[in-house]
Amino acid sequence: MALRFIILLLISVCLIVLRTYQSNFTTKGASEIVNTGRTELDKFKKAFDSQQSNFQVKQTGRVAKILRDDDHSPRHQRFVVQLDSGQKLLIAHNMDLAPKVEGLQEGSEISFYGEYEWNNKGGIVHWTHHDPKGKHPNGWLVYNNKKYE
Repeated sequence: MALRFIILLLISVCLIVLRTYQSNFTTKGASEIVNTGRTELDKFKKAFDSQQSNFQVKQTGRVAKILRDDDHSPRHQRFVVQLDSGQKLLIAHNMDLAPKVEGLQEGSEISFYGEYEWNNKGGIVHWTHHDPKGKHPNGWLVYNNKKYE
């Protein structure tokens, strides 16, 4: 009789744990699906609002303005990207470590992965290239189906 009680108790505990796990899993899964695509935009907004810097970001936006290249060493291709949220970012792409993005046009779409640095104009993304020393995550730009790293 005591053995039956212990078995029923273990089954009850297992069912409670399983239901709790399934409930948490379903809730988290649904919120992650809803936030897909917004997560990175939210990350930019929070970083800008709280003046955070030095973290990796990945996003796609439209080229809002092409700036003159910075020809002082290290040389950088510079352009402004506008995100779907409306936030604008300066992309500073090191041309001494990666090829210059060819044929860049205002209004065109570009994807990027690099390090975000806060400033009062929306922020800067740099490290959009490989790290020859292997100490920093490799960044990249994708434009017209071509990857620049």
